[in-house]
Amino acid sequence: MFEIGLGHYLMLGTIIFAIGIIGIFLNRKNIIVILMSIELILLAVNINLVSFSIYLNDLTGQIFALFILTVAAAEAAIGLAIIVIHYRNSGTIRVHEINKLKG
Repeated sequence: MFEIGLGHYLMLGTIIFAIGIIGIFLNRKNIIVILMSIELILLAVNINLVSFSIYLNDLTGQIFALFILTVAAAEAAIGLAIIVIHYRNSGTIRVHEINKLKG
């Protein structure tokens, strides 16, 4: 029978992390895609933390993953609120026009 080990979870985390990084670098125009890519990066970190936590029989990684999920949820809520307010004021959510918020 085939057993899923630590290496499989680390490879999954690496693939998801790479997809998040590629999503940030390839699409710099849409702020929503950038936020989703950041969420993918945080998800990959959580996968690695939980898999190492299970491998080492220590709950510290799972506790950190819970904190990261909390921060990610807050980041998504605040980021989407800023995007909605910016869209109401300017009518667009293009990244290169957000620098008009300065000063």
